[in-house]
Amino acid sequence: MRFVTYAEDDGDRVGVLAGEQVHALPAGTTLLGLLRTEGGLAEAGERALASPAAVRPYADLRLRAPLPDPPTVRDFMAFEEHVAGTVRLAGAGATVPDRWYEAPAFYFTSPYAVRGPHDDVPVPPGSELFDFELEVAAVIGRTGRDVHPADGESHIAGYTIMNDWSARDLQFAEMEVRLGPVKGKDTATTLGPVLVTPDEVEPWRTGSGYDLAMTVDVNGVRFGEDRWSSMAFGFGDLVAYASRGSEVRPGDVLGSGTCGNGCLAELWGRSGLDAHPPLRAGDVVTVSVEQLGSITTRVVEGVAPVPVASARRHP
Repeated sequence: MRFVTYAEDDGDRVGVLAGEQVHALPAGTTLLGLLRTEGGLAEAGERALASPAAVRPYADLRLRAPLPDPPTVRDFMAFEEHVAGTVRLAGAGATVPDRWYEAPAFYFTSPYAVRGPHDDVPVPPGSELFDFELEVAAVIGRTGRDVHPADGESHIAGYTIMNDWSARDLQFAEMEVRLGPVKGKDTATTLGPVLVTPDEVEPWRTGSGYDLAMTVDVNGVRFGEDRWSSMAFGFGDLVAYASRGSEVRPGDVLGSGTCGNGCLAELWGRSGLDAHPPLRAGDVVTVSVEQLGSITTRVVEGVAPVPVASARRHP
């Protein structure tokens, strides 16, 4: 099934996309609430298709993120080609660290930054090196702790597209103090347009992922492409590592990390900062994943940063 969340005058509604029509669930239903109820997603989807509260044309809807209020968002780095390109920002001879091959590294980003597929994205305050990142994200459907990689995918309720917008100059600066990325990432994270249950992509399963194309266009020109199956770590591994000594819970979002050729930073690492200008207000970015759909986003002007006083240096 393919679930959507869309805006109505009286609040958000959840529905199931069937063809070009969305079969709505009753008002007050949320995707997070369904995920937290055992069997809730599948049973609700069947009810919506059999006896919808309303039927609306998909093209007429103002889509929100499928899950506008995830409890947590973890973002991984699971595509080797992307890592190999971005590490070269540190110097032409830089290579993928050995540590990267040992476990799927991730960071926590802000759930407050989540935006929907129809939302504009502002340039983060103070950034001059704004970037996009094409990813696939998994949404957790049941709680797990110390999950085995072989069981990891059984905790996934569905997949969606994720664009992890990144202020590279802010990211590089904050990581000099061995923390982050934080402020370089938390202005916007776009999710959508739909949440696709795993059975919908199962026919394309291969290796650590699915043999489905991932593409990104900037201002109508193809920028890069890769395949979901290029992930070096599968989502089962990502769930296992996220839950190690901790928990994953319904509604948690796990991003794959940027696919190969899926961001400007990778190109800058290989060819220099002059290879492509950073994003500016007015630019339009379209990210697509086969079977998951497409998101087209306009970049708009941001706000000036509120200054923070520098700390006093101690002798």
